[in-house]
Amino acid sequence: MRTTPGSTRSWLRAHPLIYDSVLAVVLTTASLWWIVSAGPGEGAGWLRSAAPRPADALNLILAAACTLPVALRRSRPFVLLVATCVPQAMLDTLHYDPGLSEFGGLVLLYSVAACRGLALSLAALVVSFASYLASAVSGVISPSWTDHVVVTAVLLLCWVCGRALRLRRAYLAELVQRADRLERAREADTRAARAEERSRIARELHDVVAHHVSVMTVQAAAARKMLDTKPDVARDALSAIEEMGRTAMAEMRSIVGVLRTDGPAERGPQPGMHDLPALVEQMREAGLRTQLWIEGERRGLPPGVDLAAYRLVQEALTNSLRHAGPAARAWVTVRHEPNELSIHVEDDGRGAAAEPARVAGKGHGLVGIRERVALYGGVLRIGPRTGGGFEVRAQFPLSDSPLSHSPLT
Repeated sequence: MRTTPGSTRSWLRAHPLIYDSVLAVVLTTASLWWIVSAGPGEGAGWLRSAAPRPADALNLILAAACTLPVALRRSRPFVLLVATCVPQAMLDTLHYDPGLSEFGGLVLLYSVAACRGLALSLAALVVSFASYLASAVSGVISPSWTDHVVVTAVLLLCWVCGRALRLRRAYLAELVQRADRLERAREADTRAARAEERSRIARELHDVVAHHVSVMTVQAAAARKMLDTKPDVARDALSAIEEMGRTAMAEMRSIVGVLRTDGPAERGPQPGMHDLPALVEQMREAGLRTQLWIEGERRGLPPGVDLAAYRLVQEALTNSLRHAGPAARAWVTVRHEPNELSIHVEDDGRGAAAEPARVAGKGHGLVGIRERVALYGGVLRIGPRTGGGFEVRAQFPLSDSPLSHSPLT
């Protein structure tokens, strides 16, 4: 398996302790080699005017104590920075050759600025400056004004680089968190849209099934009663049941088809107010004597209002068919006004005795009607009719859009 430089860097980033340990070993080895290889009178180092003492074991131990803590620079950088000031001060006080011990303090200062907060990083910068000034004031080192400027610039550069790295990491982390929040928001919107679509499909399925099954039930009961005495009438009823079943299956396939396709669903046109004559004719065939009046100039309706109004009439007539009784009559009045669509469905059914059950039934039809009307800002009244029977009144407000003023085709 070939190892590329990029993969090596990635592996080292994934194992920071190993990376820091290697850095500490390399820095310590270079520092000790520097001290040992220096000849007599050499290696005084920067800022030191006198020749250092000959290297011995204590010199090597103190120099290593300044650089080996770099291995733990990510866990306790500030504590290690303060701790390395002690062997550094001893090297200066005993006039030993420091080697590369100063680089250990610079690395730890950078680590505090990169891995800790602003307050602690500023404290680390103060500690570094204080250590340098203590050596200068005590006379261990003899820096010039140029040396002061260089030392200050080096310390500030290490601190600024560390802070820049920390701010960059914080910025990238914020970007990642923002992306996660946006992803969660998008998923929540998707779930809400799916829930809304499921609710809409459930409402459509209820309207379709409730209407057609109610009509088929009435037709089946009529066919059963007429099977022996009037077979022709029973045959017509069975034909009507067959046709109603085919229509219901076609509508359900059209609605459920949305759930069974990954791409855009190929759905037929939804029913609307232009289908009311066919709906009234179905109710007549099912045994409910129904009349339809359309008043005012017919206008093009928004698709949502068109479907909601049709479903309202469908549910109201289905309710009359199921509860009004065999001799009941129903009237549907649709009034087109410039800014409003009014619908009035009433029957002269069984009267007040059965009407409380019709209002507070266990089904979801009337609840669905209320939801549809409220969705488009309409007003709905459902209850007993004056003089007996039941009525449903609804008003849908219409906006002054081009669609609402276009004539029906």
